Amino acid sequence: MSNTKSNPSAPEREARDERDGENTSEHGAAGSHLSTAPSEESSAGLPAMGVIGWARWFWRQLTSMRVALILLFLLSLGAIPGSLIPQNSVDELKVETFKKAHTTVSPIYEKLQFFDVYSSVWFSAIYILLFISLIGCIVPRTGQFVGQLRSRPPGAPKRLTRLPAYTTWRTGAEPEQVREAALAMMRKRRYRAHTVGDAVAAEKGYLREAGNLVFHIALIVMLVAFAVGQLYKSEGGKLVVEGDGFSNTLTQYDDFKSGSLFDTDSFAPFSFKLDNFVGTYERSGPQRGTPRTYEARVTYEKGAYGKAQKAVIKVNEPLVIDGTKVYLNAHGYAPVVSVKDGKGKEVYRSAVPLLPIDNNVTSSGAIKVFDGYRDKNGKKTQLGFQAFFVPTFAGNGKGTMFSQFPAADMPVLALNGFHGYLGPDSGLAQNVYQLDKSKMTEFKDADGKQLKQRLLVGETMKLPDDAGSITFEGVQEWASFQITEQPASGWALTGAIAAIAGLAGSLFIQRRRVWVRAVRGADGVTVVEMAGLGRSESAKLPEELADLAGTLIESAPPKPDAESGTESGTESGTGSGTGADSSPEPDSDSDSDSDSDSVEESSEEPAEGAEK
Repeated sequence: MSNTKSNPSAPEREARDERDGENTSEHGAAGSHLSTAPSEESSAGLPAMGVIGWARWFWRQLTSMRVALILLFLLSLGAIPGSLIPQNSVDELKVETFKKAHTTVSPIYEKLQFFDVYSSVWFSAIYILLFISLIGCIVPRTGQFVGQLRSRPPGAPKRLTRLPAYTTWRTGAEPEQVREAALAMMRKRRYRAHTVGDAVAAEKGYLREAGNLVFHIALIVMLVAFAVGQLYKSEGGKLVVEGDGFSNTLTQYDDFKSGSLFDTDSFAPFSFKLDNFVGTYERSGPQRGTPRTYEARVTYEKGAYGKAQKAVIKVNEPLVIDGTKVYLNAHGYAPVVSVKDGKGKEVYRSAVPLLPIDNNVTSSGAIKVFDGYRDKNGKKTQLGFQAFFVPTFAGNGKGTMFSQFPAADMPVLALNGFHGYLGPDSGLAQNVYQLDKSKMTEFKDADGKQLKQRLLVGETMKLPDDAGSITFEGVQEWASFQITEQPASGWALTGAIAAIAGLAGSLFIQRRRVWVRAVRGADGVTVVEMAGLGRSESAKLPEELADLAGTLIESAPPKPDAESGTESGTESGTGSGTGADSSPEPDSDSDSDSDSDSVEESSEEPAEGAEK
């Protein structure tokens, strides 16, 4: 007969479990020990974190350095679309052009808010979380750093031989004299030092942690400055022809954008007039046409009754008035034209700014005569001219109608005219540089062709059927200015400089501790031990300890050996080279609050080499 027990079948196991359940129910808690069925552990018995527990866990994760670095990486990653894709806050026209050219991806970009990156929900969320994370990192670390500054360096470990940098020698000086000399030397070297038991404890390099805190605080300053600058900023453009001026009011801007918290009543009160624009260009060589002088000379006034002052505005050298900066953006030409009706009456005279289309300032635009003109029948009508201007014309039969040089060496104005209705009161905004020809009729010449003509300065184009004439009177120049007011930009610059300085301090400043122990040996000779410990690995620590030991030897010279008549030399090396136990000992740095225990132990046991 076999001694092995056969495995029960499935029905037998179910019956056994049912009997065990009945026994358990009959005998209560005592019966539960009789059942051999495996007990099922319910998750309901585990402690629940609760709302407060989850909130603490989330706060610890958010304020950890790992999450702060991840958020900083996400912020820099999120700024990439804002640099590569046109933004509505910078140039809406470029955004519209991009949408027309990229019809497939533009709807996706709109849903992802890629055309308004810096005001998008996801970028703001990253920004705010990074801000909170940095504050959560800084506050506790600041408290710890203040506590470290108020505390004293910990006492010497019991076995200095185990520290990375170590040296020892025997001297005839008294232990008290050695400790006093070591304390004076450390303080002279700007160590925070004091005497603990039989040793002098010194520490240096607190600016490392200070630099770390400065770096994080500077990041917060930069984030705050960036937010304030975006919320309270104002930015607008204005094109000014020579002789005309600008007053810093909302109605004077050609285009204007501002932050959501900007108050239009807070404009800095000033005005300026463009006296003239001076531009000179390279005449020959590979850099022909490159600007050499590019400046706008203006007369400006602060306030309503300010004294007129002269100034020169150059590229990247703005005029600064009460925190508002006036930048020179662009330059172009404004042909001066006069229009007469059929009776010879002058109905229009003005310098008309035209927009450049290439680097040689070839320009195009529109001339519009809204009021004052009547046709040969005395009926009021409006005139419009498409204008094409080149400051330096190549000459008839010498290529296309494009400028050969940026300077106005041979200005030519090409015109073709229309008459009819320009639509100024249609209620729709018009582009001053474009001509709406939907309700206008083109002038025809005697051959029935389009009326067009090139004009030199002083020449006139006659309109057909005694409709009048238009004369090219001369050329003026214009300059385009960008007027910006962005508060807290100085704070942002200060934060950037402080961040660089703090980062350099946290990377290059080494925090280290040095102990000098002086005790009397068994033979009555004083044994001096010096050891150093760095908060991070540094090859300079042994060199610094050697320099300190060389200075201290002057006050505690080695004692001559009685047997050989020579001075006893110093022993130096790392912790593993002194013959001591190579097993690691807990670093006193990590437990500075409990260093009093180690100090008591070190005072009870003599130092290494004292029994020699």
